[in-house]
Amino acid sequence: MGTTGSELGELAGDRRFLGRTSTAERVADILRTRIAEGFFPPGARLSEDSIGGALGVSRNTLREAFRLLTHERLLVHELNRGVFVRVLTVEDVEDIHRTRRLVECAVVRGLGEPPFALDGLRSAVADGERSAREGHWPGVSTANIHFHRELVALARSARTDELMRGVLAELRLVFHVVDDPRGLHEPYLLRNREILEALEKGRRGEAERLLSDYLDDSRARLVEVYGGLVADGDAADR
Repeated sequence: MGTTGSELGELAGDRRFLGRTSTAERVADILRTRIAEGFFPPGARLSEDSIGGALGVSRNTLREAFRLLTHERLLVHELNRGVFVRVLTVEDVEDIHRTRRLVECAVVRGLGEPPFALDGLRSAVADGERSAREGHWPGVSTANIHFHRELVALARSARTDELMRGVLAELRLVFHVVDDPRGLHEPYLLRNREILEALEKGRRGEAERLLSDYLDDSRARLVEVYGGLVADGDAADR
């Protein structure tokens, strides 16, 4: 699975994010975003020569960026074959949801007294509903990720934000394999709004219960769909 010239030309446009002080962290940020967008799908091999040339960075810098993303579980190095975007297992999907349940529910439980700073959540809910009306289901998927990111951001913890950034980036690898954003996310548009409305009313306990049920249902649905693809061998071929 290779990368076309036009795709590399698009990637070359990301050079502007590097500035004069190109670093492995900035390269990793670019590649992380591109992986999350599906530009490099699960199973794709990342060519050092092509990507390094497109971004105008050294082989050593690129290898360090690969190492960082491997540590984040977005990439995997296969001996004598190269670096690939990870194809997650069903066990990975279950573990991601266990982590989300632990972190997200704990954030809601620990919010303290209302009112809460909910502008980010309101924006994410509105974006998802607008994308659904327009039939733009990838936009619904993105808005849903933003909803959970903004929910965790209520903890005002840089460490928790960083943890969930990695967890949600891994989750997107699953979404790219399933490739059914409407089926995956449309059922949760209303549930996002219900969680938001509970928080607007200061009902932390209700919001936590809604969120806990939401994540349990999401895990069961995603494991069912993704597990079928893995069993059929489809995920490995994408």
